[in-house]
Amino acid sequence: MALNDLQTLRYEVSEGIATITLHRPEKLNAFTAQMRDELIAAFDETDADDAVRAVIVTGAGRAFCAGADLSSGGKTFDYAARNESAREELKVGDVYRDGGGMVTLRMYKSLKPIIGAINGAAVGIGMTMQLPMDIRMASTEARFGFVFARRGITPEAASSWFLSRLVGMQTALEWCFTGRVFPAQEALERGLVRSLHAPDELLPAARALAREIADHTAPVSVALTRQLLWRMAAAEHPMMAHRVDSRAIQTRGRSADAREGVSAFLEKRTPVYPNKVSTDMPAFFPWWDEPDFE
Repeated sequence: MALNDLQTLRYEVSEGIATITLHRPEKLNAFTAQMRDELIAAFDETDADDAVRAVIVTGAGRAFCAGADLSSGGKTFDYAARNESAREELKVGDVYRDGGGMVTLRMYKSLKPIIGAINGAAVGIGMTMQLPMDIRMASTEARFGFVFARRGITPEAASSWFLSRLVGMQTALEWCFTGRVFPAQEALERGLVRSLHAPDELLPAARALAREIADHTAPVSVALTRQLLWRMAAAEHPMMAHRVDSRAIQTRGRSADAREGVSAFLEKRTPVYPNKVSTDMPAFFPWWDEPDFE
């Protein structure tokens, strides 16, 4: 999909930072199949573009994302009731893939760090699509809700894997059992978001954090670190982390980036890292087997 044909998003890159803006403000940025496809295409682009050092995701208007577009009424979540072209692209055997999960799995595989700037209401998929983002920052006016049980469905977008890892099982179950919408302060207190900001200060704060990454770190090291931390979160034993850590530190240790990083530190100057994510990831990457449905 060409990013110049985007209908539900806005995409821009400035000084090493890509900003993806959910852009259906008249519909509170409600999630559609088109948005699913465009988000996946946007993250394909951020991974492929060496100029992109960090990604910010936010929403246009007063909402981040108000969940799935419910314009189809009661059959909104009935995959078998969709038209044939929409259904077949999601079908694997007898199972229709969850479109939100396709997006979050793509985020999970990202080689660039993802910062969520949650500017307003975020419920349903608007909530679960945030979970594989690395850092979430929120407006003081944001509201959050895992409202699935109140719609007669269950959590999606692989949130049963992500959510308890972020906030613990007790909080995850409470939020999903009740389906209540809760304020930004509670999201902060329970560890879902990193910080709260006045509405007009949210994007500047997200960009300042992205600048810290873009200006001071080696992109290949960041890409490896992101995958190490996310994937080792599910490892059965620390020895699994030790094995891949050993390969990572040895390959990075003999890289041009390592030489530049140490030299720049000793010379008290800003480093200019030569290695690129598109061409210089180590030979052992990726070290994992692709799971089913990914």
